[in-house]
This record gives sequence, structure tokens and C-alpha cells, in this order.
Amino acid sequence: MTEQHSAPDEEALAEVEPPRRALLRRALGTGALASLGALGLGMTGLTRAAEGGGAGNFPEHPNWKFVFINHVTTNPFFTATQYGIEDACALLGCSYQWTGSQKSIASEMVNSINAAIAGGADGLAIALVDPNAFNNPVDRALQAGIPVVSYNADVDNHRLAYVGQDLFLAGKALGARIASMVDEGEVAGFIATPGQLNIQPRLDGAKEAIRESGKNIQLREVATGPTINEEVSRVESWYLGHRDARAMFAVDAGSTMAVGRLMQKYNLHEEGVRAGGLDMLPGTLDAINAGAMDFTIDQQPYLQGFYTVLELFLYKMSGGLTGPANINTGLKFVTRETVQPYLETKTRYEGNSRQPQRVERSGPITVE
Repeated sequence: MTEQHSAPDEEALAEVEPPRRALLRRALGTGALASLGALGLGMTGLTRAAEGGGAGNFPEHPNWKFVFINHVTTNPFFTATQYGIEDACALLGCSYQWTGSQKSIASEMVNSINAAIAGGADGLAIALVDPNAFNNPVDRALQAGIPVVSYNADVDNHRLAYVGQDLFLAGKALGARIASMVDEGEVAGFIATPGQLNIQPRLDGAKEAIRESGKNIQLREVATGPTINEEVSRVESWYLGHRDARAMFAVDAGSTMAVGRLMQKYNLHEEGVRAGGLDMLPGTLDAINAGAMDFTIDQQPYLQGFYTVLELFLYKMSGGLTGPANINTGLKFVTRETVQPYLETKTRYEGNSRQPQRVERSGPITVE
């Protein structure tokens, strides 16, 4: 089965493993981590945090291997997701494989599912981005006794549970925020891959919120493509042909970053153009901090990996009596007023550092 990973940055490659190994040994006990392998993203295709074991109060168990099927395996959005998977596997004594498609090709994902079933995977986690392509493969896995949980994108087929954001409601919140900033005129809604279920529900929700606002806003849907370079190019190309646009927003991480880059390049915020989107890529946060972009929405990708491993592990540990449950990983607006902590802190939880650490935060807790 082909394993694909996001390319680590040079700083990440320079970091050493011993501090992480020591920390995990203290957390799990000296006997729980018989083999750590390499825990760094991109250092190996398979995280082998422990050879089974009985971390915490759990009894001894096999080193269950969970296979994650992703639609854009090298997209930087999922760096934090993979860290969440790694950390949960290290905690529980499991291993995982990260595979699928680099460019959101459903047939490649189905091939990975079939290979996982044939290889005897102990659990599958699938980003169900297509409304039909995965129904039969999911059923085959379940018939083979392999639990299946969806993450990041969902179809209500026979999968056991979904871990991720309520995508339609996130889109409605995004659209309502844009409508509150713009009274009329042309507004672009950028989407990497129209129709795919990890992002299309957001655009649908945004359209509904803009329509409900009653304002004379003309929403233009613009496809940008599944890779960062395509998204940057197509966002700028659209703007150059629509310089009267009053706002631009995006419903995926790469397109949002591309919007932020464009807003900075042409100083559009100073001209009254508004912009927002989804996710926490560094370029997006920089644009917000610079005052070039109004907001982004955090859906906590780390949790989409961490919680999914927990669900599959508990299913295996309990013989299916507990574990699967839908989990909404949240919707949090990040603005210029709240972005600073994300810029100042480098953590695995946001995907911008490999190094494990505990972040101390003082002062009042504010929620938007």
C-alpha cells in the first residue's frame, strides 16, 4: 500500500527524536514503548508508537494498525491531523498508515481502501469526499469485520461515526459574516474541488446565509484546484478579471491562503474589499495579522486525527460495545484581535512544530 506524507520543513528535519521518546516513555511507562520507530512526520511511512501493550488501565492488546485514507495526502492542512494520529497512537500503543490520493481522485482512494482490507487493517478512517464512490468499499470493510470511521468529510453511509466540523453550519457562519461586511456587489466564493463533501457543504451554507441576508450580493463560485500552486494562480486570475469585487472568501485551506496572499499583494483591504475563509495555514494567519484579511475559521485538524484513533481503539478494545460517536471538532473565528497567540506559539496541535510541548496560558479565556 502506498504511503504518502506532507514534506517536512528543514527546521522540522533538524529536530531530534530523543526528547520526544523520553517524554512518551514517562507518559506511558517504561514498558509501553518497546519500539518507537520514528515519530516525525515524513520520517517514516508507518508510526509504530508501541508494540501493543497496556497503556494506562487498558489491558495488553495487539499493536492494532489503523489506516487513514485521505484525499489530498500532501496538503499542509493535514499536518496537524497526522500529528494528532501519531500522538494518539503513541498514547494507546497502536500504529497507523497514511495513504490515499494527492489530488482528490476517488478511484485512488478506493484502491487504498481495498489494499487496506486485503492487508487486514484493524480499522479504517476515510475522508468521505464523494457521495457515492465509497459506499461499497465501506460495506466491504464492515463485512470483513473492520470498523470504519469518517473524518474531515462525511457521507451518511454505513460508516460507524464522523469526526469533523459541521461543514454546512460552518459555511453559514462564514456567509453570515461576509454578508455583515458587504451591502451589495460581486463576491467571490473560492472552492478547491466543487462537489466534494469536505468543502461543498460549506459553500452551500455560505450561499444560504447570503441569500437569507436579503442583500443585493452576487455570489460567484470559482473552482481553484486541489493543489496550493493552482489555488494561488486561479484566485489571482479571477480577481484580475473582476476588479470590482467587494469581497472574496474561500471554503478550503489552500484557497483561503491564496485569498490572503492576493489581498496583501494588491492592498485590497485598504480599498474596502473584505475577505475570509477557513483553516489556519501560516500564510492565512500572517494576512490576518497584517490587517489584509478579516477572519478565518479554525476546525481543529489535530482533533480530527486524535479523536478518530480514540474511536477506533475503543471499538477494538470493547469489542464494538463502545467507541463510535459523531464528534464535532468545532467552529472558532480567528480575527486580528485573536490571532496573536497562534503566531507566537509553535505546537503540534496547530501543525507548525514537530516538537511535543505543553503550552501554558494565563489570563481570562475569551470565546467568540
